[in-house]
Amino acid sequence: MILTNARLPSGGLADVEIGVGLISAVHTSGAPVPTTRRIDLEGRLLLPAFVEGHIHLDKTQWGAPRLPHVEGRSVRERIAAERVARHRVASPIEARTSALVRTLIANGSTRARSHVDIDNDVRLANLEAVLKVREVYRDWIDIQLVAFPQSGVVMERGAPDLLAAALRAGADLVGGLDPAGFDGDARGQLDIVFGLAEKFGKGIDVHLHDGGETGAAELREVAERTIAAGMQGRVAVSHAFALGTIEPHLFEEVADGLARAECGFR
Repeated sequence: MILTNARLPSGGLADVEIGVGLISAVHTSGAPVPTTRRIDLEGRLLLPAFVEGHIHLDKTQWGAPRLPHVEGRSVRERIAAERVARHRVASPIEARTSALVRTLIANGSTRARSHVDIDNDVRLANLEAVLKVREVYRDWIDIQLVAFPQSGVVMERGAPDLLAAALRAGADLVGGLDPAGFDGDARGQLDIVFGLAEKFGKGIDVHLHDGGETGAAELREVAERTIAAGMQGRVAVSHAFALGTIEPHLFEEVADGLARAECGFR
């Protein structure tokens, strides 16, 4: 099949040849290419498939009965409420995760990164469920999984060992959560997270809701540790609320450090 008159991200027109379900060649628009099927895009923009960069497949209620909202005024309160609510969902994780993955695929996403809860309550059960779903849909979508310590790394008893077990079981990255604001020990949490990443050769994706100068200091430390560990391009920060709450001069300083460390945001 040939997609003719496709506008590429560079702005020019081209004819895109597809064979066995993959792009096999890109030709100058109008060049003679033998094929039995042509679809004229008439100058419409042709882009790579979408990436869902931040999702929680084990938490989704997709396809399950709605649950009432439980109020929580802080991250800690919301997490505590969610640990209770997770046991009230009637539909199993595999069913809800599969429903959401099918929706991603149907809407054009072919890659996704999902954080999966790891704690003493569920241990590796959520991860194991999502791993099964990932295997079922592996021919349609590539899913990266983050071992996500939403209940803390330092405060949650045995969390480092659980995270290590999750990485052995198939998680692609190790996560973190508000090292200062939640665990109250930024250095301690980051020592564990970066230590696990280096030990298992995995990437990192840290949830960071801490704002102001506290969050800025954590972002600086993440960037410095990334460079020191030679992990440029393999570390991401989810949310990074602090970037929207600090003064311009501090923003520039922090942003420059993150850029040098090639940290991503999701």
